[in-house]
Amino acid sequence: MILKETKLAGAFVVEPERFEDVRGFFARMYSPKEFEARGLNPRLSDCSISFNKKKNTLRGMHFQTAPYEQAKLVRCTMGAIYDVIIDLRPESKTFKQWTAAELTAENRTMLYVPEGFAHGFQTLKDDTEVLYQMSGQYAPDLASGVRWDDPAFGIQWPAAQERIILGRDREYPDFVI
Repeated sequence: MILKETKLAGAFVVEPERFEDVRGFFARMYSPKEFEARGLNPRLSDCSISFNKKKNTLRGMHFQTAPYEQAKLVRCTMGAIYDVIIDLRPESKTFKQWTAAELTAENRTMLYVPEGFAHGFQTLKDDTEVLYQMSGQYAPDLASGVRWDDPAFGIQWPAAQERIILGRDREYPDFVI
């Protein structure tokens, strides 16, 4: 696997390093040893999927608060997403900055999201499935988020005539410190 640091401190795009032959290819997608060597959380214990029926479904921007913050390793296993993360760590040199990556079933690229980041995505195709590996368990009482279009971040989402967004994600208040 190839780990490429994004412009946000501690966040990485993870690409498969393919070893190809006549059968196809083999690629390691996760190694706790390599994650730990880069200072990333290697304890990804929970696994979930998100299935999205329609193109332009937007989920996010979600995170869990302390003491149950979660690191995530995100991969699109069917379809395609525009995957967005925001650094919400006040002590970070990249605080309030965002970055995005296009994750598709074809490119098999993943995004490592450190603790203290908000995460969300917009589907680029119908019938899109996203796989999450996460550190720690989901704690509903500590689940939170920031609004997907909050001007404090200025995220540039792909154009869409109409987005499918839950009220909760649409109605988070303006971000303030």
